[in-house]
Amino acid sequence: MNKVSLGAASGESSEERAKRDGRIHRPSPAVAFVGRHNSGKTTLLVRVIAELVSRGFDIGSIKHHGHCDFDIDVPGKDSYRHREAGSRDVVVVSPTRMARITELNHEIECDDIVSSMPDHDLVIVEGFRQSGLDVIEVLRSGNDRDLPAAEEYCEIGTVRGVTPVAVVSNMESVHAAAKRRGTPSFSLEDIEGIADFLQAVYVRPKLTVAIQAGGESRRMGQSKATVPFLGEPLLTRIVERIACAADELVVTTNEASRLGFLGDLDIPCPLKLVPDSFEKRGSLQGLATAFGAASHSLVAVIACDMVFASPQLAIAEAAVAHSERVDAVVPCNKFGYEPFHAVYRTNSCLEATHEALSHGCVRAKDFFDLVNLRPFMSAEVTEAVPERGCFINVNTPEELAHIEATIMAEGDR
Repeated sequence: MNKVSLGAASGESSEERAKRDGRIHRPSPAVAFVGRHNSGKTTLLVRVIAELVSRGFDIGSIKHHGHCDFDIDVPGKDSYRHREAGSRDVVVVSPTRMARITELNHEIECDDIVSSMPDHDLVIVEGFRQSGLDVIEVLRSGNDRDLPAAEEYCEIGTVRGVTPVAVVSNMESVHAAAKRRGTPSFSLEDIEGIADFLQAVYVRPKLTVAIQAGGESRRMGQSKATVPFLGEPLLTRIVERIACAADELVVTTNEASRLGFLGDLDIPCPLKLVPDSFEKRGSLQGLATAFGAASHSLVAVIACDMVFASPQLAIAEAAVAHSERVDAVVPCNKFGYEPFHAVYRTNSCLEATHEALSHGCVRAKDFFDLVNLRPFMSAEVTEAVPERGCFINVNTPEELAHIEATIMAEGDR
């Protein structure tokens, strides 16, 4: 039988893991380095991993082993004796480390393994050419097995039917072929260059979450941010719900002096209050303020009256924005777009909102035609947030009271 060692339950999705341990997990981006035996992949990756870790990134790794009977356990050790006695799933745990050895009836798909490893800034995979991950090909002139692969790449741009997104090689012919195709190429010694490429393209970017707190609401009769909801200011609820998705939390508000209670909250990221950047208020101006205040390349914008705002949805949108290299990921349903529970690429969207404002536009969606927008469809929303309801907002005291009563009777979401 095949064996695999994982740091989490084999084949367990991030959503299943979140339900199991009660935490919100972020899916890890991943990229594969591939090559033949003795191409130098492992030596290269050890150095690349060390370089990325030195830059402060949390790196996971997966090694594909070609031999079905490989073993990492030591005969005579207790865990080995458990397996020898017939246990098919052995977990060894200490206060700082865990190892799992599972007997398999069939090989696990690479994407299932990556899904079982959430919360890394990047997972580097060695092998798994046919996994569907982006592939970086390693080709070394001193390895006879690499020569036919190099010839294939130079002739048709693929290796075993897969087109690499980058190549690492000491062969001039490979670098010349990569240049002709506009493909990044690196020498085997260019560890910093490879790390720069991974950081720019694959490492998960940090996420700013901007909560639009606004000010006085005519229909509510007072500020939505400070209106009592279930015994606390409504803004407290939104901050505590969404902070687990954020590397930075921004609250856009013109009443900072009334929000001192936010300083007492125990949240896992820095928080800052930012006033509106425009004298005239409006939806588009609010978005522009959020984009201008964000320190990170991606920003999730959440309205403070969305009582069931979902960190899972923000995380899922950010993952799509990163993997598909789009400017905006905005939920879309039969009623239209939901721009105030969406993720945006900060710089491009800031520029686009200013351009739209210069033409007299005021609605949030008025800049959408100026950016590469990816609709996040209803089925995708349901997959991220099965219980739905994340777009419900409260505009009047009656709506607020109704939601409170529903939560008291049926439980929170």
